[in-house]
Amino acid sequence: MKILVVNCGSSTLKFQLIDSETEEVSASGLCERIGLGGSITYKKEGEKYQEEVPFPDHGVAIQKVLDTLLDGEIGVLKSLSEINAIGHRLVHGGEKFASSVVIDEEVIKAIESCNDLAPLHNPANLLGVRACQKVMPGIPNVAVFDTAFHQTMPPKAYLYGLPKEYYKKYGVRRYGFHGTSHSFVSHRLAELAGLDIGNSKMIVCHIGSGASISAIKNGESIDTSMGMTPLEGLLMGTRSGDIDPAIIEFICSKEGISVGEMTDILNKKSGALGVSGVSSDFRDLIEEMENGNEDAKNAVDIMIYRIIKYIGAYFVALDGADAIALTAGIGENNAMVRERIMKGLAAIGVVPDLEANAESGREHILTKPESKVAVWVIPTNEELAIARETVRLVKK
Repeated sequence: MKILVVNCGSSTLKFQLIDSETEEVSASGLCERIGLGGSITYKKEGEKYQEEVPFPDHGVAIQKVLDTLLDGEIGVLKSLSEINAIGHRLVHGGEKFASSVVIDEEVIKAIESCNDLAPLHNPANLLGVRACQKVMPGIPNVAVFDTAFHQTMPPKAYLYGLPKEYYKKYGVRRYGFHGTSHSFVSHRLAELAGLDIGNSKMIVCHIGSGASISAIKNGESIDTSMGMTPLEGLLMGTRSGDIDPAIIEFICSKEGISVGEMTDILNKKSGALGVSGVSSDFRDLIEEMENGNEDAKNAVDIMIYRIIKYIGAYFVALDGADAIALTAGIGENNAMVRERIMKGLAAIGVVPDLEANAESGREHILTKPESKVAVWVIPTNEELAIARETVRLVKK
């Protein structure tokens, strides 16, 4: 089967065409500046093509993707009938969706009812769904939710210390995100480490510009660092992570700004960018840190410290761990950050293999045989996970 994986943002559309038999990517790309002009970047067999194209809406962008896939020179399809199904990334499924689902009108209505939990993401994701339904009628569409994997958390992990009426009326609780990544990596970690996933304890660290950590027991999420929104937890590229909630009113009062403006600051101007005043990119921060920039050093130190702290907490919550996985942009590629994380875990018996850790770009173990807890680097593949879920549902 050929699966088109679509990930829509408010002004972007990422896509991959995946052969489910070989799990190879036939083609991939990104449509940008939808509604603001437009351009497409298209990759096939290591070659990259770019074109400026006006995209007034997501429907036009989807049509351009299909036209490119069918192009006689650079395309990989002879007919749209070769696409068997479309898998969509949906950010927030609330409590309505504990697993992926084939999309129909009832599903769309249910997703729309979760829009106030993810106002920046869900409406954009649904634009992609509607565009695909219009351009490719009859081809099944599947929704794969970031939040679904974490619906196995117990109440003690997902409830906040607030009056229960806010949970009952508005669904205020921990949902967690990056679920597709945490699920994919945990299953791959079990395979690599020789674990029975149904009888295992592991900690998965998705460390990128957005970052989250999950405690996974017997293949199910029992706790995760992100909350009702992706703002809670670790220090991230531009997100603050955990803060004292009283800070919001304090700064709003001092600065004369609204709660909405403060929320924007917490999401887009805080985190590593806010602390350093330099960049949200950890490559830039490490370079500045090595040049003696104390603010950049603080940003890197905070990120690593919080990762170690969360791993320690989840190690205790799980009553030990069989293995730890590091994934996503920083986790997969930054040897310095990985080394400092592992050295910070000496108290739980982690013994890093610094020679192995110097390598990046592939899945491998980072610890010595005598390490009480194995640490692995495992590249995530959310698109492949979405494709697998799509195949699973449309083959039923």
